[in-house]
Amino acid sequence: MAIVEVRGLTKHFDGDIHAVEAVDLATTDGEFLVLLGPSGCGKTTLLRMIAGLEEPTAGDVLIGGNSMADLPPRARKIAMVFQSYALYPHKTVLQNIVFPLKAAGIEPDERRRQAQWAADLLGIGHLLDRKPRHLSGGERQRAALARALVREPSVFLLDEPLSNLDAKLRATARDDLKLFQRRVGTTTIYVTHDQVEAMGMGDRIVVMDRGRVRQVGTPGDVYREPADTFVATFLGSPPMNLVRREDVLVGFRPESFLPKGVADAEPDALTLSFHVHRVEYLGSERHVIGTVQGLGEDTRVIAMLPATVSVDVPAEQSHEFVVAAADLRFFDVESGLRAERRRL
Repeated sequence: MAIVEVRGLTKHFDGDIHAVEAVDLATTDGEFLVLLGPSGCGKTTLLRMIAGLEEPTAGDVLIGGNSMADLPPRARKIAMVFQSYALYPHKTVLQNIVFPLKAAGIEPDERRRQAQWAADLLGIGHLLDRKPRHLSGGERQRAALARALVREPSVFLLDEPLSNLDAKLRATARDDLKLFQRRVGTTTIYVTHDQVEAMGMGDRIVVMDRGRVRQVGTPGDVYREPADTFVATFLGSPPMNLVRREDVLVGFRPESFLPKGVADAEPDALTLSFHVHRVEYLGSERHVIGTVQGLGEDTRVIAMLPATVSVDVPAEQSHEFVVAAADLRFFDVESGLRAERRRL
């Protein structure tokens, strides 16, 4: 296990493309750290610089307190799992897993022993004689992880390894991957654009946008206490509602926006006249979509009502909805950064 630290890490490509801009970041030992952001935000480029696959324009990468400047990937004691898994199609699962050990000159018997250990740990010990084309997506992912594990790395780097799986298999694979990481205790940095993966797997989440880190925190921190409007609206499905009030943007999560009577209007609560346009019934919840009056204009908002809330909210009518004061978040109109709490 090892701590990964990046200091002022920057990557500019030709044509004045700023992929990563002065990122400072450090993991804790054995942490599962998730880099989350939209496509093109720089998260994969950051991961590749940690791995040594991209040369930084500026800054430094430290693993275990040692600078990785000028060290090739093989000397960094890292193992990387790619989105495509990069398994050799003409080799068996066993041959794929032992490939890095063979390249390192490990004896055949020891290679087999380590491969069997890694395969058994990941539940694919019975598949060692198969070719990748005879495996399911989840089995290929486990084979790629086993190949990484046998190298006994100090750090795992995972670049969207679940993106090729269907929705049902992804849910199972998330559980398996998190349990596996806890069992081996290896520091892991995981790249994804999927907030469900990030929230469900990460010990901490690094939210990135346009090459910069917008917020670092536990899943609860970044969801409940977003640092700016980008984090507020990127995390959450549906995202946080933002309504202009005087010189601030008032934010509240859809699950906190409830019909009056379901949530009593306590002192300092925000009460809004909500004109409902349509209601989506999703089984365990309803999404109520409509508009409220902002600063001189209508603003689209969404309420998320659990199935336990049975009150009727017909479309094309206005209803009074309430947000408790404790659930309100305030943001500066110009910068989008968090602002001090205030009474409305």
